Amino acid sequence: MTVAHPLRRPPSAPVLLALLVALLVTVGLVDAVPPLAATTMAGAGGCAVAAARLFRVTATGGRDRRARRRRRAAVVLNMAVTVVGMTVAVLPLAPAVRRAEVAAAGLGAATLAYAVGLLLLPGHPRLTPRARWRRGVDVLGLGTSLIFAGWVLVPPGPVPPVVRVVTVAGAGVLAGLLVGALAGHRRHPGAARCLLGVAAVLLGLADLVVLLAYRAPAVTLLTAVPLLVGGALLTAAGMTRVAAGDPAVPTGPPPAWPRVTAPAAVATVAAAGHLAFVGGFTPTAVLLGLAVIPPLVAREFISVTDQRRWVGQLAAREAYLRTLVAGGRDLVLVLDDGLRVHWLSAAGERWFGLRQEAVCGRPLADLLHPDDAPDVLARLAGRPGQDVAPLPDGAVAPLLVARMRTGDGGWRETESTVSDQRAVPEVAAVVLHVRDVGDRRRSERERRRVAATDPLTGLSTRRELLRVLDERGGTPGALLLVDVHGLGPAQDAAGPDPLLAATARRLRDVVGPRDLVARLSGEEFAVVTDAGPVPAYALGERLLAALTEPCPVATGMGRLRVGVGLTELAATPPQDALRQADLARRRAVQLGRNRVEWYDACLEEELVRRLDLERELPGAAARGELDLVYQPVLALADRRPAGIEALLRWRSPVLGTVLPAEFLPVAEDLGLLGELGRWVLDRACRQLADWSAGGRELWLAVNVTLAELLAPDLVPRVAAVLAGHGVPAERLVLEIAESRLGADLPTVVARLAGLRSLGVRTALDSFRAEHASLAQLRRLPIDLLKVQPRPVGPDEESRPLIDVVVGLGERLGVTVVMAELESEPDVARATRAGCRYGQGFALARPATAERVEAYFAEFPTTSR
Repeated sequence: MTVAHPLRRPPSAPVLLALLVALLVTVGLVDAVPPLAATTMAGAGGCAVAAARLFRVTATGGRDRRARRRRRAAVVLNMAVTVVGMTVAVLPLAPAVRRAEVAAAGLGAATLAYAVGLLLLPGHPRLTPRARWRRGVDVLGLGTSLIFAGWVLVPPGPVPPVVRVVTVAGAGVLAGLLVGALAGHRRHPGAARCLLGVAAVLLGLADLVVLLAYRAPAVTLLTAVPLLVGGALLTAAGMTRVAAGDPAVPTGPPPAWPRVTAPAAVATVAAAGHLAFVGGFTPTAVLLGLAVIPPLVAREFISVTDQRRWVGQLAAREAYLRTLVAGGRDLVLVLDDGLRVHWLSAAGERWFGLRQEAVCGRPLADLLHPDDAPDVLARLAGRPGQDVAPLPDGAVAPLLVARMRTGDGGWRETESTVSDQRAVPEVAAVVLHVRDVGDRRRSERERRRVAATDPLTGLSTRRELLRVLDERGGTPGALLLVDVHGLGPAQDAAGPDPLLAATARRLRDVVGPRDLVARLSGEEFAVVTDAGPVPAYALGERLLAALTEPCPVATGMGRLRVGVGLTELAATPPQDALRQADLARRRAVQLGRNRVEWYDACLEEELVRRLDLERELPGAAARGELDLVYQPVLALADRRPAGIEALLRWRSPVLGTVLPAEFLPVAEDLGLLGELGRWVLDRACRQLADWSAGGRELWLAVNVTLAELLAPDLVPRVAAVLAGHGVPAERLVLEIAESRLGADLPTVVARLAGLRSLGVRTALDSFRAEHASLAQLRRLPIDLLKVQPRPVGPDEESRPLIDVVVGLGERLGVTVVMAELESEPDVARATRAGCRYGQGFALARPATAERVEAYFAEFPTTSR
């Protein structure tokens, strides 16, 4: 049985390099490998790994200006690391007496390349003159201490020139690098690592130069290996971070103490080492030691000056903040861990009447209203009855709303924001910023009351109704929409409408004390009740009875017509409930008002159909969706065509074929009847002209609505259409339904007379054989009378009435046409009554113009 072992991640290149360097140093120390060879292999290997990592940096990054600058810096630093590696690699090949000069030359070249690469790094801060002066003093102090350390640590006796140059120049360069790394290691940590790596590499090369110049034992050369390898890798790591954007380390400003203590520590350690191993100081060493003191004094003076300036700034800022806090209306309370008042601002006494000595040390609960204190303390402490739970660092609690005690024993409505500063050592408290919001709350309540109340009736508004419906959620109940027809203007010069005031009073008197009554518009009201379906319907009946009672007004007794729509409230959203109740209200209005109607699903379907018609009907004529079919009118004696009636059809690609009975009411509401009438008249006259050109002498009947008939431009428009198509006027018949005739009968008579003056014949459609209709027939200037089959009963008792209609028509010179003859018995009864013409499915069905022409082809001649 085999056991699967998890795969282990292979060690990285730096780890392998560290192991290799440690091995080389070990074998060099035991003299298994010449120390110079071990130094060369370790240093060159470390530089090679660092150069490879820098090369990867040069191959990545964006194309913006900063990315290009980072790539250039990586290229130059790669060159510098390569120079260091080559310098270390060629040392064994150089003569022993020239190795110090070779190392010094490599040190100079590497220093120059590193300087260029570091200058190309992005993010160099722009220093102020004061900051430049401070930076210069820091470099001078550390550089002087490094020169002193290098001078006293070299062996006694003559100093080789190359060592003197490397010691002085190297100390200055090293001081500049270290000070720069210390100043920017938090704002630009990647660049700081590069500076430290460069300092380590240059220190390692300087170590080699000094050791080779003094011909020190070969084993001492191994001391440069950690500096060379570590510095090269640190430089590569810093450049990788710079290429990634060099994010700052958010830990505050850099400390100032290392810049003062580091030079003193270096000089002290160097002096102690010299005394321990060498002995007394030479005059030059004493002078160099004394030269360390002035930069330290200057740095201390700068620190004291900066501290005084910062203290002054803090004092000014504190005074400014105190002025702001003291002059503001907000009360600031500082609470300790036990939620006791530790301090309060001057606004406490100015605006709340709370004195410092009377409040400090008291629990916060003593200042809060007993009803509000538990919630506030629970939110501050986490849960009631437990210790205070500190809020997360930086967290801002929501507003604490509570009533706070004032100095005179009253209460103020307040809002407080919480700032938990217990994690900040300088504060270590919970800070409450308290604001008096009493006036604002009272104004908001008054605005809500005004917005929720109708100014004329005192009832609730639509907004308040929607709020109540939303708050009810799924609570059972009912919504009633009341449509009151007959209210006058809402308000005139004499004051509010008395009918409106009476309507509001009666609504309030009928509903229960918990029911809501709202006014939605001028004549529309709403009632929300908790009652079930049956009690809600009974409430609607009571509302109907109360609102239809006559009401005294200035001109007599006013009567209202009322329609009530009712829907149940369950889990229905407010807008849906209003829509459902409105559909039921519309049904009650359409059925004649003074009734209560429930909402059901069929109303929804009718509404959707109505909306579809309203959406598709506009522009139907322009889109070519309207069409005419034609139904012949036949002479009953020989069944030959005498005339034709043009019937409108709407063939919608979305809704299919729609009959006039369905879309004409929609067209009337949309104001499209005039457009449809003009299209029908023009298309019918064009077809009549085509048939007349073919020798068909038939009259063509076109239906017109009452609105078209009453239009002032009807007569000239008909004349223009007849003249445009060259149709004789006597061949056109305009039909108007008797049921459409309103109270404006004189205008109707005038329009019919105007049409007859053109020669156009007129017809009265859907004539009812009643006393009023018979009396009205004498006043109307008509030529044809179309009688519906309703007066024609199946029994013989109705025959005398038909005879009267036909006889009256003959005496008045009106041609009687029996319409809607659906069967042969209907045709026979019309013939026996003496009617000359008939129309209906039993004689001929409506058809297209082409089919009608084919039907005409069966009759060689036609007559009028």
